[in-house]
Amino acid sequence: MSPEMTTTATAPALVMGPVLFNWPVDRWADFLAHVADEVDVDRVHVGEVVCSKREPFYADRLPEVIERLQRGGKTVVVDTLALVTVKRERQLVADLAALDGVEIEINDLTPLATLEPGRRFAVSPLVNVYNEGTLGWLAARGAWSVCLPPELPMASVSVLAKEGARLGVETQVLAFGRLPLAISGRCYHARVHGLAKDSCRYVCAEDPDGLEVDTLDGEAFLAVNGVQTMSQDCATVIGETEALVTAGVNAFRLSPQTGDMKAVTATFRDRLAGRIDDGEALARLAAAELEVPLGPSMTSRAWVAAKAG
Repeated sequence: MSPEMTTTATAPALVMGPVLFNWPVDRWADFLAHVADEVDVDRVHVGEVVCSKREPFYADRLPEVIERLQRGGKTVVVDTLALVTVKRERQLVADLAALDGVEIEINDLTPLATLEPGRRFAVSPLVNVYNEGTLGWLAARGAWSVCLPPELPMASVSVLAKEGARLGVETQVLAFGRLPLAISGRCYHARVHGLAKDSCRYVCAEDPDGLEVDTLDGEAFLAVNGVQTMSQDCATVIGETEALVTAGVNAFRLSPQTGDMKAVTATFRDRLAGRIDDGEALARLAAAELEVPLGPSMTSRAWVAAKAG
């Protein structure tokens, strides 16, 4: 495949997704300061998505992190929780939905009950947008960007990207990182350590990229991140960026992992600009000192569908 790409009128955006893992607050803030000053992305997501018990550790630092990112020229998007079950979590979502000066991304439909009429919002890959009807309904409610679920085949991505263009909605794909597969009311991390969810001692912090899970036969299978199930491998669409851009995808999301995310971002930026080809891009990702095994490029998205199923 040649490096040259068929591009849209506007170059695709690069997006740094929210940190999904339980990183110490200083590490989290340092990472986002690094992104603000040194990483070539257009937008950055912040906010706790996975577990509301983690949120208080970050709450006091969030305003300064947002200000630092905005000072670095990044658009900031604040994410809401993916699973809202109690009154405290509903209030947390309502408080985030009321923030001024930042974009909001929903990780389930709960925030729509509290967003003011006309308030714009983005939609995360945890929301099942599988068809044009769902996309149109969300657009009518104020969605300006939708990150499609990673298990969608290329044919569905093409259809939704075309419909998104008609509706004026950005179509985004999850382009790098462990894939978020499911959220549960149970905490797998706590159970592994013989603890209850309510007294978990935040043991998920011991695994900054998630805890790998094998089958009984010892084969690599999944990873767990507190109450979240994820793919074992770090997925990438670097080998199908040309097809995705041609289909009309407007933005590529990188999900933070430990390792050199600056190098990962630079690789995607160079591939999207046509400065390198697929082979060089994959080689650069393989050399990026990632702690998570890099899976094969999601050509035809069959690999990710198999993982998700």
